[in-house]
Amino acid sequence: MPDDSSTTPLTSPADADRATAAPERGAPAERIVDDVSAFKIAFRRLAAGVSVVTTLDAEGVPRGFTATSLASLAAVPPLATFNMARTASTWPAVESAEHVIVHLLGARNRAVAGVMSGPQEKRFEGDHWAPGPLGLPLLNDVPAWMLARVVDRHPVAGGAVVVVQIEDGGLGGPDDAIVYHERQYFTPAIPA
Repeated sequence: MPDDSSTTPLTSPADADRATAAPERGAPAERIVDDVSAFKIAFRRLAAGVSVVTTLDAEGVPRGFTATSLASLAAVPPLATFNMARTASTWPAVESAEHVIVHLLGARNRAVAGVMSGPQEKRFEGDHWAPGPLGLPLLNDVPAWMLARVVDRHPVAGGAVVVVQIEDGGLGGPDDAIVYHERQYFTPAIPA
């Protein structure tokens, strides 16, 4: 059984918000007793790569979102997954799409990451994209992109795991990594 003597329980949402601030090194860890707060606070501290998924809706309107859940599933055949809320503004388009483009972002795409996680009606304003393969929105100047066929969607609670098979792709110029951590996009300062 873990020793809880070095933790302070968090019992209210206000306590959970307070826990998002980084504690001083050596300070006792705070224990979170609310499951949703524990989940949100812990995942804010998990640095994740940043990608953008784009497609077209049934009317041919560009749709897309910033994703931090992209993961490789298999190399042969080349499969990847991403997760999204089924209440997200882009979900209806992804739910009915045959294909999407998955863009891997770099440091030079930090502003685009913010735009693509902002209001849906503003995500495709500007010249940061152009029609790409199959007419799907292709973001400009990304380190890599992949055209992917949607092969499965798995509803889980209020979300969905989307499985895609990579069919094509392209490389842009090399760039430093961008990660999402503690509700911010940044470039890691120290390479591993």
